[in-house]
Amino acid sequence: MGREERTKAQEAFKQDKDVLILLATDAAGEGINLQRAHLMVNYDLPWNPNRLEQRFGRIHRIGQTEVCHLWNLLAEETREGDVYKRLLEKIELEREALGGGVFDILGQLFREQRLRDLLIEAIRYGDRPEVKARLHQIVDNLTDRKHCQELLEERALANDSMDASQVQRIREDMERAEARRLQPHFIESFFLEAFRILGGSIKEREPRRFEITHVPALIRQRDRLIGTGEPVLGKYERITFEKSLCAVPGQPLATFVCPGQPLLGATIDLILERNRDLLKRGAVLVDPDDDGEAVRALFYLEHTIQDGRTDKAGNRRVASRQLQFVETDSMGSTRNAGYAPYLDYRPVTPDEHTRLAATFESQAWLKSDLESVVVGHAIANLVPIHLDEVRNRREDLVTRTMAAVKDRLTKEITYWDHRANQLKDQELAGKTNAKINSGKARQRADELQARLQRRMSELELERQISPLPPVAIGGSLVVPIGLLRRLLPSPAQPSCATTDAVSAEARKQMELLAMQMVMEAEKRLGNEPRDVSGEKCGYDIESKVLSDGKLRFIEVKGRVAGAITVTVTRNEILTALNKPDDFILAIGQVEDGRQKLVYIRQPFRQEPDFAVESINYNLADLLKLGEATS
Repeated sequence: MGREERTKAQEAFKQDKDVLILLATDAAGEGINLQRAHLMVNYDLPWNPNRLEQRFGRIHRIGQTEVCHLWNLLAEETREGDVYKRLLEKIELEREALGGGVFDILGQLFREQRLRDLLIEAIRYGDRPEVKARLHQIVDNLTDRKHCQELLEERALANDSMDASQVQRIREDMERAEARRLQPHFIESFFLEAFRILGGSIKEREPRRFEITHVPALIRQRDRLIGTGEPVLGKYERITFEKSLCAVPGQPLATFVCPGQPLLGATIDLILERNRDLLKRGAVLVDPDDDGEAVRALFYLEHTIQDGRTDKAGNRRVASRQLQFVETDSMGSTRNAGYAPYLDYRPVTPDEHTRLAATFESQAWLKSDLESVVVGHAIANLVPIHLDEVRNRREDLVTRTMAAVKDRLTKEITYWDHRANQLKDQELAGKTNAKINSGKARQRADELQARLQRRMSELELERQISPLPPVAIGGSLVVPIGLLRRLLPSPAQPSCATTDAVSAEARKQMELLAMQMVMEAEKRLGNEPRDVSGEKCGYDIESKVLSDGKLRFIEVKGRVAGAITVTVTRNEILTALNKPDDFILAIGQVEDGRQKLVYIRQPFRQEPDFAVESINYNLADLLKLGEATS
């Protein structure tokens, strides 16, 4: 089969419930995921036992819900079959005693005594009882339980260690990343909406698991254009955006749709092609948490770091690409806007946009070269951080890789050098080898030496990283809700600007008081709170629990007397769903001159619809779910 046809066969086996059997050569022994199956038959056994583990690993993978069974077919009454059978029986005994990990060390079991050599000896002399007994003894010694245990411990031994502070810092970064992740909620809501816009048919079959009955031809064709390496099928029995839901007992295995997956990649590419001009044209967004009146400009910047390698076209290869956000205002103040700030904003309505037109016209600074200002800020402040992150990561990876490559290839070069000298001595003595002569062995050693030098040069190029200037790919005007309140007073409120200003100031003071209440409460609990409200990350306070080092993510709402609702943004809800056990909604109030603070755990049960920017919750109902914090 050609590569594309072979890949289609694999995908059909995984997704088409009418395709029950996949027949493959040894080429399917590594590099593909086949956990849709749980039964494997090895018809042709490899002489390298490590291949057994690699083959079985295709079905015995993360996401497998069934007990996996493997049948190894042997030719009866053959000398090599007798040795292989002895090996498999011994491996099975040790597997029962030591667990499935014994399959991971099959290659190491025969590091000094190759199975190939044993099988050849069995073929040549296996009819002699003493040879047969000796071969069985060698197999028994190699698969001895103590030997297997030592290899398992050696394999599990960590080469590096980190001090407690490094471990804690990495753990905290992982917790933050989990709280802020776009997968699954944002990715799912985007894909479902985009896929339907493009003409696809998708239905929810089980909670958060979907069947795609029709993938439009333009999506399938786009996959070939962007070259993801994996085909987009015409239908999918199940897909999901939550990794833990890929395998559900009694239900079909689901394809995990995430960044990099071909179906999602083709959909994004089409949506971008149709709407890319909107990024440059820009949008007008409303910040519902800003009671001020100063309009801001938000820019989306793409920053790329390249290394010393080049592709076929001679272009430098991308080592890292990052999306950055920078805001600037009429005073010339420029700052890093943090993590995906747009998630907390909403688009203006047509009526609001009409009322704002005159305001935008009066803002002369909007007509200046803002792009140069924000790019300059990014070069001075964001690029060095990105560069340091990539350099540290790349330096460590290249150093490790160079050591591993040098070790492996040097051993092979030494072997073929020694083999060439042996063959040369035999040739001088009048003995010839029908399979290989000293010249071919020497040529193999020289090829490996050249390969080692080439790989070292390539790795040195990977180490040579350099940043490109940031590129502005889009922008938005951000309008504070305070400005809209002045321009569009509610019919139920006085139109006097002074009254609105007092109301806005009262709300702001209550929010600040609530933040102070939470900071003090966390300190009394023995935690270390940190104000991150300016980073727009879906919560206001990050608090470290000193007893176990875990982080609590606290969204703070301050409510003035008489308030009956609490407004929560989509971003805050999805952050809570990402970290249900560590997210807290804190509501601070003042009643009869006394401060009251309530902590609500797991306040939200489901994510909002695609077009929803925020939800108003009944304050009294939320408070019933919480616990007062003294």
